[in-house]
Amino acid sequence: MRELRPGLWHWTAPHPEWSPSSPWEQAVSSYALDDGERLLLFDPIAPPSEIDELAADRETVIVLTNPWHERDTQSIVERLGLPIYAPRPETAEELMQKYGITAEQAGDGSPDLAWLRASDAFEWHPYSPDEPLPFTIDAFSGREPQDLVLWIEDAATVISGDTLVDFGHGLEISPGWLREDVTWESVAAGLRPLLEKPVEHVLPTHGSPTDRAALERALTDEPTPRG
Repeated sequence: MRELRPGLWHWTAPHPEWSPSSPWEQAVSSYALDDGERLLLFDPIAPPSEIDELAADRETVIVLTNPWHERDTQSIVERLGLPIYAPRPETAEELMQKYGITAEQAGDGSPDLAWLRASDAFEWHPYSPDEPLPFTIDAFSGREPQDLVLWIEDAATVISGDTLVDFGHGLEISPGWLREDVTWESVAAGLRPLLEKPVEHVLPTHGSPTDRAALERALTDEPTPRG
């Protein structure tokens, strides 16, 4: 684990669902931020012992950039009893509209965070661009309605799940991860208000920490589709 600036940490760990055919590196990134009142863990996977030490003497919460980035969230919550802030998974109707599938195929909707939604033992706070987080964090819609890009004003930091990624070509909105009815320009346009912010750190969970210049390129230069 390394400290990117006072109170902002980064670590990596192997993703359990990675395979050689995955477009992303096996090691994925997680982040922690001390905002002065609490410790925020973003898309945590295999948090190092230092995180437990930091969490021991302060209020700590988990923030997921999308519902499918739960990673090690369940085990962390069961061990430490932390509240979770995460976008709502897709309903059956949303899956039917999005993918043109039948009600039978959609079933009960997305299985993401099913363990969280099925039990009153856990504290879940859904959020979206229209339902802000109760911290100094703004959420921007990304390549999917549930895949959000976060702006943390007090840390001058952008955090992204699957919308801004680095698969070895620099930070980008990956064309390969866009549905046919979603254009690169529409996603980039929705995120360009970030360029009006005093961004210093850009933290992708697929890729390594980078900077404002990388964000500017990612939202200005459309990448060439790769075979």
